[in-house]
Amino acid sequence: MRLKNYPLLAFAMLAFALFVVSCQKDTPSGTSAKLVADYDHSVVTSWDDLFLEIECYAAGYRPGPAPRAIAYISIAAYEGCITGMPEYNSMANQYAGLTIPAIQSGVEYHWPTVVNNSSGYLMRRFFPTAADNLFQKIGTLEAVNNSKYQAEVSSEVFDRSKEYGQAVASAVWEWSKADINGHDAYLDPLDQNHPGLPAYDYAAHFDGPGDWVPTLPGPGKPMYAYWGKTRTFAITEADKLCPPPITFSELTTSPFYAQALETYNNSVNPTYENLWIAEFWSDDLVGLTFSPGPRWLAIADQVYRQSNVSLETAVYCDAKIGMAVSDAAVACWYSKYAYNLERPESYIKRVIDPNYEPLLYNPITNQAGMSPSFPAYPSGHSTMGGAGAEILTNVFGINYPMTDRCHEYRPEFEGKPRAFNTFYEMAQENAWSRVPLGVHFRMDCDQGLQLGYRVARKVNNMPWKK
Repeated sequence: MRLKNYPLLAFAMLAFALFVVSCQKDTPSGTSAKLVADYDHSVVTSWDDLFLEIECYAAGYRPGPAPRAIAYISIAAYEGCITGMPEYNSMANQYAGLTIPAIQSGVEYHWPTVVNNSSGYLMRRFFPTAADNLFQKIGTLEAVNNSKYQAEVSSEVFDRSKEYGQAVASAVWEWSKADINGHDAYLDPLDQNHPGLPAYDYAAHFDGPGDWVPTLPGPGKPMYAYWGKTRTFAITEADKLCPPPITFSELTTSPFYAQALETYNNSVNPTYENLWIAEFWSDDLVGLTFSPGPRWLAIADQVYRQSNVSLETAVYCDAKIGMAVSDAAVACWYSKYAYNLERPESYIKRVIDPNYEPLLYNPITNQAGMSPSFPAYPSGHSTMGGAGAEILTNVFGINYPMTDRCHEYRPEFEGKPRAFNTFYEMAQENAWSRVPLGVHFRMDCDQGLQLGYRVARKVNNMPWKK
Protein backbone atom coordinates (compact mmCIF):
# COMPACT_ATOMS: atom_id res chain seq x y z
CA MET A 1 0.00 0.00 0.00
CA ARG A 2 1.26 3.44 -0.89
CA LEU A 3 1.27 6.17 1.75
CA LYS A 4 -0.80 9.17 0.78
CA ASN A 5 1.30 11.48 3.00
CA TYR A 6 4.66 10.27 1.65
CA PRO A 7 5.98 13.83 0.91
CA LEU A 8 5.24 14.92 4.47
CA LEU A 9 6.83 11.79 5.91
CA ALA A 10 9.93 12.22 3.74
CA PHE A 11 10.24 15.83 4.87
CA ALA A 12 9.94 14.80 8.51
CA MET A 13 12.57 12.13 8.10
CA LEU A 14 14.93 14.58 6.39
CA ALA A 15 14.42 17.13 9.16
CA PHE A 16 15.12 14.48 11.79
CA ALA A 17 18.33 13.42 9.99
CA LEU A 18 19.52 17.01 9.82
CA PHE A 19 18.78 17.42 13.51
CA VAL A 20 20.85 14.33 14.36
CA VAL A 21 23.80 15.49 12.25
CA SER A 22 23.62 18.92 13.87
CA CYS A 23 23.60 17.38 17.33
CA GLN A 24 26.58 15.19 16.52
CA LYS A 25 28.70 18.32 15.99
CA ASP A 26 28.11 19.32 19.59
CA THR A 27 27.52 16.17 21.60
CA PRO A 28 28.64 15.38 25.12
CA SER A 29 32.11 13.94 25.48
CA GLY A 30 31.93 10.22 26.04
CA THR A 31 28.84 9.65 23.87
CA SER A 32 29.06 10.11 20.09
CA ALA A 33 31.78 12.77 20.30
CA LYS A 34 35.24 11.62 19.25
CA LEU A 35 37.81 10.65 21.85
CA VAL A 36 41.48 11.62 21.68
CA ALA A 37 42.32 8.09 20.51
CA ASP A 38 40.15 8.63 17.42
CA TYR A 39 42.65 11.12 15.97
CA ASP A 40 46.14 10.57 14.62
CA HIS A 41 49.44 11.90 15.98
CA SER A 42 50.01 14.55 13.31
CA VAL A 43 49.36 17.63 15.45
CA VAL A 44 51.87 16.38 18.03
CA THR A 45 54.56 15.46 15.51
CA SER A 46 54.15 18.77 13.68
CA TRP A 47 54.86 20.68 16.89
CA ASP A 48 57.65 18.33 17.93
CA ASP A 49 59.33 18.87 14.56
CA LEU A 50 59.15 22.64 14.98
CA PHE A 51 60.42 22.42 18.56
CA LEU A 52 63.46 20.49 17.36
CA GLU A 53 64.13 23.02 14.61
CA ILE A 54 63.90 26.04 16.91
CA GLU A 55 65.82 24.43 19.77
CA CYS A 56 68.72 23.63 17.46
CA TYR A 57 69.50 27.36 17.22
CA ALA A 58 68.49 28.37 20.74
CA ALA A 59 71.54 29.56 22.68
CA GLY A 60 71.38 28.87 26.42
CA TYR A 61 68.80 26.08 26.21
CA ARG A 62 71.14 23.14 26.51
CA PRO A 63 71.44 21.00 28.49
CA GLY A 64 68.56 21.73 30.92
CA PRO A 65 66.14 24.41 29.68
CA ALA A 66 65.22 22.54 26.48
CA PRO A 67 64.09 19.34 28.26
CA ARG A 68 62.27 21.54 30.77
CA ALA A 69 60.38 23.24 27.93
CA ILE A 70 59.43 19.85 26.46
CA ALA A 71 58.02 18.85 29.83
CA TYR A 72 55.73 21.86 30.26
CA ILE A 73 54.56 21.96 26.64
CA SER A 74 53.74 18.24 26.66
CA ILE A 75 52.08 18.35 30.09
CA ALA A 76 49.75 21.06 28.77
CA ALA A 77 48.88 18.95 25.71
CA TYR A 78 48.20 15.92 27.90
CA GLU A 79 46.10 17.82 30.43
CA GLY A 80 44.19 19.60 27.67
CA CYS A 81 43.16 16.24 26.25
CA ILE A 82 42.62 14.28 29.45
CA THR A 83 38.81 14.54 29.40
CA GLY A 84 38.83 12.72 26.06
CA MET A 85 41.14 9.98 27.40
CA PRO A 86 38.86 7.86 29.62
CA GLU A 87 41.57 5.34 30.59
CA TYR A 88 43.99 8.01 31.83
CA ASN A 89 44.24 10.23 34.91
CA SER A 90 45.03 13.91 35.13
CA MET A 91 48.44 14.57 36.65
CA ALA A 92 47.48 18.03 37.91
CA ASN A 93 46.71 16.84 41.43
CA GLN A 94 50.32 15.66 41.75
CA TYR A 95 51.59 19.24 41.75
CA ALA A 96 50.97 22.08 44.17
CA GLY A 97 50.01 25.26 42.39
CA LEU A 98 48.79 23.66 39.16
CA THR A 99 45.07 24.02 38.47
CA ILE A 100 43.81 22.99 35.04
CA PRO A 101 40.67 24.84 33.85
CA ALA A 102 37.57 22.66 33.72
CA ILE A 103 35.93 21.88 30.41
CA GLN A 104 32.29 22.73 29.78
CA SER A 105 30.13 19.76 30.63
CA GLY A 106 28.07 18.04 27.96
CA VAL A 107 29.66 19.63 24.91
CA GLU A 108 32.11 18.47 22.27
CA TYR A 109 35.79 19.38 21.96
CA HIS A 110 38.08 18.87 19.00
CA TRP A 111 41.24 17.51 20.57
CA PRO A 112 43.73 18.32 17.78
CA THR A 113 42.59 21.95 18.01
CA VAL A 114 43.16 21.90 21.78
CA VAL A 115 46.71 20.59 21.33
CA ASN A 116 47.49 22.93 18.45
CA ASN A 117 46.59 26.08 20.34
CA SER A 118 48.09 24.92 23.61
CA SER A 119 51.38 24.19 21.88
CA GLY A 120 51.44 27.45 19.95
CA TYR A 121 50.76 29.44 23.12
CA LEU A 122 53.62 27.82 25.03
CA MET A 123 56.14 27.71 22.19
CA ARG A 124 55.96 31.49 21.93
CA ARG A 125 56.67 31.83 25.63
CA PHE A 126 59.40 29.25 25.94
CA PHE A 127 61.31 30.57 22.91
CA PRO A 128 60.83 34.36 23.02
CA THR A 129 64.39 35.01 21.82
CA ALA A 130 64.19 32.76 18.75
CA ALA A 131 65.30 34.38 15.51
CA ASP A 132 62.46 36.14 13.70
CA ASN A 133 62.27 33.59 10.87
CA LEU A 134 61.94 30.75 13.38
CA PHE A 135 59.57 32.58 15.73
CA GLN A 136 57.27 33.30 12.79
CA LYS A 137 57.06 29.58 12.06
CA ILE A 138 55.18 29.15 15.33
CA GLY A 139 52.33 31.34 14.10
CA THR A 140 52.44 29.77 10.65
CA LEU A 141 52.13 26.22 11.94
CA GLU A 142 49.38 27.21 14.33
CA ALA A 143 47.44 28.91 11.52
CA VAL A 144 47.90 26.04 9.05
CA ASN A 145 46.64 23.50 11.56
CA ASN A 146 43.76 25.72 12.65
CA SER A 147 42.66 26.19 9.05
CA LYS A 148 42.57 22.43 8.60
CA TYR A 149 40.65 21.85 11.81
CA GLN A 150 38.09 24.57 11.13
CA ALA A 151 36.97 22.54 8.13
CA GLU A 152 36.47 19.44 10.27
CA VAL A 153 34.09 20.73 12.96
CA SER A 154 31.51 23.41 13.57
CA SER A 155 32.65 26.92 14.41
CA GLU A 156 31.28 26.51 17.94
CA VAL A 157 33.35 23.36 18.57
CA PHE A 158 36.46 24.87 16.99
CA ASP A 159 36.27 28.13 18.95
CA ARG A 160 35.58 26.31 22.19
CA SER A 161 38.52 23.95 21.63
CA LYS A 162 40.88 26.75 20.66
CA GLU A 163 40.00 28.77 23.74
CA TYR A 164 40.35 25.74 25.99
CA GLY A 165 43.78 24.84 24.64
CA GLN A 166 44.97 28.38 25.28
CA ALA A 167 43.44 28.41 28.77
CA VAL A 168 45.18 25.17 29.76
CA ALA A 169 48.46 26.45 28.33
CA SER A 170 48.11 29.70 30.27
CA ALA A 171 47.60 27.78 33.53
CA VAL A 172 50.67 25.61 32.85
CA TRP A 173 52.74 28.65 31.91
CA GLU A 174 51.88 30.46 35.15
CA TRP A 175 52.78 27.34 37.09
CA SER A 176 56.10 27.05 35.24
CA LYS A 177 57.01 30.62 36.17
CA ALA A 178 56.82 29.77 39.87
CA ASP A 179 59.92 27.59 39.40
CA ILE A 180 62.41 30.42 39.90
CA ASN A 181 65.40 28.12 39.43
CA GLY A 182 64.29 27.07 35.95
CA HIS A 183 62.25 30.00 34.65
CA ASP A 184 64.25 32.13 32.17
CA ALA A 185 67.44 30.26 33.14
CA TYR A 186 68.45 30.15 29.47
CA LEU A 187 69.34 33.84 29.82
CA ASP A 188 72.08 33.06 32.37
CA PRO A 189 73.69 29.67 31.63
CA LEU A 190 76.82 30.57 33.63
CA ASP A 191 74.77 31.29 36.78
CA GLN A 192 76.16 34.74 37.34
CA ASN A 193 72.78 36.22 38.32
CA HIS A 194 70.92 33.29 39.78
CA PRO A 195 67.94 34.36 41.95
CA GLY A 196 68.86 34.27 45.62
CA LEU A 197 72.28 32.69 45.11
CA PRO A 198 75.76 34.11 44.53
CA ALA A 199 77.44 34.00 41.14
CA TYR A 200 78.96 30.55 40.78
CA ASP A 201 82.78 30.56 41.02
CA TYR A 202 84.39 27.27 40.06
CA ALA A 203 87.67 28.26 41.76
CA ALA A 204 85.93 28.27 45.14
CA HIS A 205 85.14 24.59 44.60
CA PHE A 206 88.59 23.59 43.36
CA ASP A 207 90.72 21.67 45.86
CA GLY A 208 93.32 20.25 43.51
CA PRO A 209 93.81 17.66 40.72
CA GLY A 210 90.65 15.73 40.03
CA ASP A 211 88.36 18.74 40.45
CA TRP A 212 86.84 20.42 37.43
CA VAL A 213 88.67 23.26 35.71
CA PRO A 214 87.68 25.10 32.53
CA THR A 215 88.66 23.59 29.21
CA LEU A 216 89.21 25.67 26.10
CA PRO A 217 87.75 26.48 23.67
CA GLY A 218 84.76 27.27 25.83
CA PRO A 219 83.31 29.97 28.06
CA GLY A 220 85.97 29.51 30.74
CA LYS A 221 83.26 29.00 33.35
CA PRO A 222 80.96 26.07 34.20
CA MET A 223 77.44 26.02 32.80
CA TYR A 224 74.31 25.58 34.91
CA ALA A 225 75.95 24.88 38.25
CA TYR A 226 72.57 25.48 39.95
CA TRP A 227 70.42 23.43 37.56
CA GLY A 228 70.14 20.71 40.19
CA LYS A 229 67.77 23.02 42.09
CA THR A 230 65.24 23.19 39.25
CA ARG A 231 61.71 21.85 39.81
CA THR A 232 61.27 18.15 39.17
CA PHE A 233 58.16 16.25 38.14
CA ALA A 234 58.61 12.73 39.51
CA ILE A 235 61.81 12.50 41.54
CA THR A 236 62.60 13.71 45.04
CA GLU A 237 65.73 15.29 46.44
CA ALA A 238 66.95 11.86 47.47
CA ASP A 239 66.76 10.62 43.87
CA LYS A 240 69.14 13.23 42.46
CA LEU A 241 72.49 11.87 43.61
CA CYS A 242 74.05 8.93 41.79
CA PRO A 243 76.71 6.70 43.45
CA PRO A 244 80.21 8.25 43.65
CA PRO A 245 82.81 7.81 40.90
CA ILE A 246 85.85 5.58 41.08
CA THR A 247 88.38 6.91 43.61
CA PHE A 248 90.55 9.52 41.94
CA SER A 249 94.18 8.57 41.37
CA GLU A 250 97.04 9.41 39.04
CA LEU A 251 98.82 6.11 39.64
CA THR A 252 99.26 4.17 36.40
CA THR A 253 98.10 1.03 38.19
CA SER A 254 94.83 2.57 39.43
CA PRO A 255 91.31 1.89 38.09
CA PHE A 256 90.91 5.64 37.52
CA TYR A 257 93.98 5.75 35.28
CA ALA A 258 92.60 2.76 33.36
CA GLN A 259 89.42 4.72 32.69
CA ALA A 260 91.39 7.67 31.34
CA LEU A 261 93.59 5.41 29.21
CA GLU A 262 90.50 3.80 27.68
CA THR A 263 89.17 7.20 26.64
CA TYR A 264 92.58 8.18 25.31
CA ASN A 265 93.10 5.02 23.26
CA ASN A 266 89.61 5.11 21.74
CA SER A 267 89.68 8.77 20.78
CA VAL A 268 93.27 9.23 19.53
CA ASN A 269 92.91 6.65 16.74
CA PRO A 270 89.20 5.81 16.56
CA THR A 271 87.88 3.09 14.31
CA TYR A 272 85.45 4.15 11.60
CA GLU A 273 82.62 2.57 13.58
CA ASN A 274 83.49 4.44 16.78
CA LEU A 275 83.91 7.73 14.93
CA TRP A 276 80.53 7.21 13.28
CA ILE A 277 78.95 6.44 16.66
CA ALA A 278 80.63 9.45 18.30
CA GLU A 279 79.41 11.87 15.65
CA PHE A 280 75.99 10.27 15.25
CA TRP A 281 75.08 10.80 18.91
CA SER A 282 77.02 14.00 19.63
CA ASP A 283 74.19 16.60 19.55
CA ASP A 284 76.49 19.01 21.40
CA LEU A 285 76.58 22.15 19.32
CA VAL A 286 74.13 25.04 18.99
CA GLY A 287 73.27 25.69 15.36
CA LEU A 288 74.32 22.21 14.24
CA THR A 289 71.83 19.81 15.84
CA PHE A 290 69.20 19.69 18.55
CA SER A 291 70.55 18.85 22.03
CA PRO A 292 70.75 15.43 23.76
CA GLY A 293 67.44 15.64 25.67
CA PRO A 294 65.33 16.62 22.65
CA ARG A 295 67.08 13.87 20.66
CA TRP A 296 64.70 11.46 22.38
CA LEU A 297 61.74 13.53 21.22
CA ALA A 298 63.08 13.15 17.67
CA ILE A 299 63.36 9.40 18.19
CA ALA A 300 59.83 9.26 19.60
CA ASP A 301 58.47 11.09 16.56
CA GLN A 302 60.00 8.46 14.29
CA VAL A 303 58.25 5.79 16.36
CA TYR A 304 54.91 7.63 16.18
CA ARG A 305 55.16 7.73 12.40
CA GLN A 306 56.44 4.18 12.05
CA SER A 307 53.65 2.75 14.23
CA ASN A 308 51.02 5.28 13.09
CA VAL A 309 50.00 5.90 16.70
CA SER A 310 46.94 7.78 17.86
CA LEU A 311 46.89 11.27 19.30
CA GLU A 312 46.24 9.71 22.70
CA THR A 313 49.45 7.68 22.58
CA ALA A 314 51.46 10.64 21.31
CA VAL A 315 50.37 13.11 24.00
CA TYR A 316 50.84 10.45 26.70
CA CYS A 317 54.30 9.43 25.53
CA ASP A 318 55.45 13.03 24.95
CA ALA A 319 54.38 13.99 28.47
CA LYS A 320 56.35 11.11 29.97
CA ILE A 321 59.43 11.80 27.84
CA GLY A 322 59.30 15.49 28.75
CA MET A 323 59.08 14.79 32.47
CA ALA A 324 61.75 12.09 32.31
CA VAL A 325 64.42 13.93 30.33
CA SER A 326 63.82 17.10 32.36
CA ASP A 327 64.13 15.28 35.69
CA ALA A 328 67.14 13.39 34.31
CA ALA A 329 68.89 16.66 33.49
CA VAL A 330 68.18 18.03 36.97
CA ALA A 331 69.45 14.88 38.69
CA CYS A 332 72.50 14.68 36.46
CA TRP A 333 73.54 18.29 37.04
CA TYR A 334 72.94 17.93 40.76
CA SER A 335 75.34 14.97 40.75
CA LYS A 336 77.83 16.69 38.44
CA TYR A 337 78.38 19.59 40.81
CA ALA A 338 78.21 17.40 43.90
CA TYR A 339 81.20 15.36 42.65
CA ASN A 340 82.83 18.12 40.54
CA LEU A 341 84.98 15.66 38.59
CA GLU A 342 87.37 16.95 35.97
CA ARG A 343 87.02 16.10 32.29
CA PRO A 344 89.15 13.38 30.67
CA GLU A 345 90.85 16.13 28.66
CA SER A 346 92.28 17.71 31.81
CA TYR A 347 93.45 14.41 33.28
CA ILE A 348 94.94 13.06 30.06
CA LYS A 349 96.88 16.25 29.31
CA ARG A 350 98.32 16.28 32.81
CA VAL A 351 99.03 12.55 33.27
CA ILE A 352 99.18 10.80 29.88
CA ASP A 353 99.71 13.08 26.86
CA PRO A 354 100.09 16.89 27.06
CA ASN A 355 99.17 17.20 23.37
CA TYR A 356 95.86 15.36 23.66
CA GLU A 357 92.69 16.86 22.18
CA PRO A 358 89.15 15.41 22.23
CA LEU A 359 87.45 14.70 18.90
CA LEU A 360 84.55 17.09 19.48
CA TYR A 361 84.72 19.61 16.62
CA ASN A 362 82.48 22.52 15.72
CA PRO A 363 82.24 22.87 11.91
CA ILE A 364 80.38 26.16 12.30
CA THR A 365 83.12 27.97 14.24
CA ASN A 366 85.98 25.68 13.15
CA GLN A 367 86.86 25.06 16.80
CA ALA A 368 88.47 21.68 17.54
CA GLY A 369 89.43 19.79 20.67
CA MET A 370 86.34 20.77 22.64
CA SER A 371 84.97 19.46 25.95
CA PRO A 372 81.55 20.53 27.28
CA SER A 373 81.91 23.18 29.95
CA PHE A 374 80.79 21.39 33.12
CA PRO A 375 82.03 18.50 35.28
CA ALA A 376 82.26 15.04 33.77
CA TYR A 377 80.47 12.73 36.18
CA PRO A 378 77.85 11.52 35.34
CA SER A 379 77.31 11.99 31.61
CA GLY A 380 74.33 14.14 30.64
CA HIS A 381 73.89 12.40 27.29
CA SER A 382 73.84 9.03 29.04
CA THR A 383 71.42 10.13 31.77
CA MET A 384 68.90 11.67 29.41
CA GLY A 385 69.36 8.78 26.98
CA GLY A 386 68.65 6.23 29.69
CA ALA A 387 65.53 8.18 30.68
CA GLY A 388 64.26 8.46 27.10
CA ALA A 389 64.86 4.79 26.36
CA GLU A 390 63.13 3.68 29.56
CA ILE A 391 60.00 5.68 28.69
CA LEU A 392 59.87 4.46 25.09
CA THR A 393 60.34 0.87 26.23
CA ASN A 394 57.50 1.26 28.73
CA VAL A 395 55.14 2.60 26.04
CA PHE A 396 56.16 0.52 23.01
CA GLY A 397 57.69 -2.62 24.47
CA ILE A 398 61.07 -4.20 25.04
CA ASN A 399 61.46 -5.39 21.44
CA TYR A 400 60.98 -2.46 19.09
CA PRO A 401 63.39 -2.52 16.14
CA MET A 402 63.91 0.79 14.38
CA THR A 403 66.42 2.71 12.32
CA ASP A 404 67.27 6.12 13.74
CA ARG A 405 67.29 8.66 10.91
CA CYS A 406 67.72 11.77 13.05
CA HIS A 407 70.77 12.98 11.11
CA GLU A 408 70.31 11.35 7.75
CA TYR A 409 72.00 13.21 4.87
CA ARG A 410 73.96 15.55 7.14
CA PRO A 411 77.06 16.76 5.24
CA GLU A 412 78.93 18.14 8.28
CA PHE A 413 79.41 14.80 10.05
CA GLU A 414 78.65 11.09 9.71
CA GLY A 415 74.88 11.02 10.18
CA LYS A 416 74.17 7.85 8.24
CA PRO A 417 71.21 6.07 9.90
CA ARG A 418 71.90 3.34 12.43
CA ALA A 419 69.64 0.35 13.14
CA PHE A 420 68.72 -0.94 16.60
CA ASN A 421 66.67 -3.79 18.03
CA THR A 422 65.64 -2.07 21.27
CA PHE A 423 65.55 1.37 22.82
CA TYR A 424 67.96 0.14 25.49
CA GLU A 425 70.42 -0.70 22.73
CA MET A 426 70.12 2.87 21.48
CA ALA A 427 70.71 4.28 24.96
CA GLN A 428 73.76 2.09 25.51
CA GLU A 429 75.32 3.14 22.22
CA ASN A 430 74.51 6.79 22.93
CA ALA A 431 76.29 6.46 26.29
CA TRP A 432 79.35 4.73 24.83
CA SER A 433 79.61 7.40 22.10
CA ARG A 434 80.97 9.88 24.64
CA VAL A 435 84.09 7.76 25.25
CA PRO A 436 85.51 7.69 21.69
CA LEU A 437 84.51 11.35 21.36
CA GLY A 438 87.00 11.93 24.18
CA VAL A 439 84.75 13.89 26.52
CA HIS A 440 83.85 11.24 29.14
CA PHE A 441 85.20 8.35 31.15
CA ARG A 442 83.29 5.07 30.86
CA MET A 443 82.11 5.38 34.47
CA ASP A 444 80.41 8.69 33.61
CA CYS A 445 78.39 6.92 30.95
CA ASP A 446 77.61 3.75 32.89
CA GLN A 447 76.35 5.62 35.95
CA GLY A 448 74.54 8.16 33.79
CA LEU A 449 72.57 5.38 32.12
CA GLN A 450 71.59 3.89 35.46
CA LEU A 451 70.55 7.29 36.81
CA GLY A 452 68.42 7.90 33.72
CA TYR A 453 66.72 4.52 34.04
CA ARG A 454 65.90 5.19 37.70
CA VAL A 455 64.50 8.64 36.98
CA ALA A 456 62.27 7.39 34.16
CA ARG A 457 60.96 4.54 36.28
CA LYS A 458 59.77 7.14 38.76
CA VAL A 459 57.86 8.78 35.90
CA ASN A 460 56.46 5.45 34.72
CA ASN A 461 55.27 4.65 38.24
CA MET A 462 53.12 7.76 38.48
CA PRO A 463 49.33 7.10 38.37
CA TRP A 464 48.89 7.67 34.66
CA LYS A 465 46.18 5.08 34.08
CA LYS A 466 42.97 4.28 35.91
